[in-house]
Amino acid sequence: MKTHQVGIIMNGVTGRMGTNQHLLRSIAAIIQEGGLTLSPDEIIMPDPILVGRNENKLQALAERSGVQKWTTNLDEVLADDHYQIYFDSQTTGRRAEGVRQAVKAGKSIYCEKPTATDSATALDLYQLCKDAGIKNGVVQDKLWLPGMLKVKRLFENGFFGDLLSIRGEFGYWVYEGHTIPAQRPSWNYRKEDDGGIIVDMLCHWRYVLDHLFGKVKAVSCLGATHIPERIDEQGNPYKCTADDSAYATFELENGVIAHFNSSWCVRVRRDDLLTLQIDGTKGSAVAGLRDVYIQHYGNTPKPVWNPDIAQPIEFFDGWSKVPEQEDYDNAFKVQWELFLRHVVKDEPFPFTLLEGAKGVQLAELGIQSWEERRWVDIPELC
Repeated sequence: MKTHQVGIIMNGVTGRMGTNQHLLRSIAAIIQEGGLTLSPDEIIMPDPILVGRNENKLQALAERSGVQKWTTNLDEVLADDHYQIYFDSQTTGRRAEGVRQAVKAGKSIYCEKPTATDSATALDLYQLCKDAGIKNGVVQDKLWLPGMLKVKRLFENGFFGDLLSIRGEFGYWVYEGHTIPAQRPSWNYRKEDDGGIIVDMLCHWRYVLDHLFGKVKAVSCLGATHIPERIDEQGNPYKCTADDSAYATFELENGVIAHFNSSWCVRVRRDDLLTLQIDGTKGSAVAGLRDVYIQHYGNTPKPVWNPDIAQPIEFFDGWSKVPEQEDYDNAFKVQWELFLRHVVKDEPFPFTLLEGAKGVQLAELGIQSWEERRWVDIPELC
């Protein structure tokens, strides 16, 4: 058995997403499965080291995950040739510095989004990697969610006919913390700490739209800070300076219109925390994170507007659930496996830091649209 041991520097994984999705459900899971199988006689075995600023958090996470190595000295591990990959899951404001250090050390780069606090910096990080000939990638996790994969299959089978529009609803009620503790970190609601739902979610909507529905051509966005005060992790009140809701419309190059409502101030009465309604000339789908419901042209009812009587049509009855036709793994783990194959076997990996820069660009232009109260075109980055 040939084993490719790949040293991975995991910087900033003590946060919620880094711990749960990247460490426990991706890298630790691959290790527990005996490595990533390339063939019956060849595997990739990750060898991670946890990096951060808090020794107590690192030690506790090492014990929880089974990863034995951890350090607070990033420079030391960057100088170690054993480690081929640098992964960054720090807060956005710290990411560019860490990536630049890792590029200088010759590491392959994989990082969370947003890849930077502005598109110029995000594009510069990509260019640094390109100029250095370094493999690089950005997390685009929603593309491997079961719901999105089922939608992709529907497109591949011509289910929708001509695509017309997409309507996305994302979000849930995040408690303010005055009585019930908040379930998101306080920095999310402070602009000075790189918070805000536009910066957070438009990066996601960029790659979802670009890779599933059509390239984004223009954006019109309205943001809002609906909740003016919240309580932080120490129990102190603070002023919310970042947007907690965003109402954005996107024009795609193929003429399709997409509208996404994103909010941390909405109570959920839909199938999931994220739902997309996709309408085409021959059929429609409503996709959540895992389940997808479809209605074909031949099953579409013919309503007549009459507010004087009770609605005679049970609209939910005309939809059918897409069955489980494939096995679905954790979306973050799937992309980690693709990146590991890219690093070890040079297999294609299109989700470079340029894709990350596109996400930052869309968020940036969404904020510009809000501030200037107008449509903004999306120029090519390079």
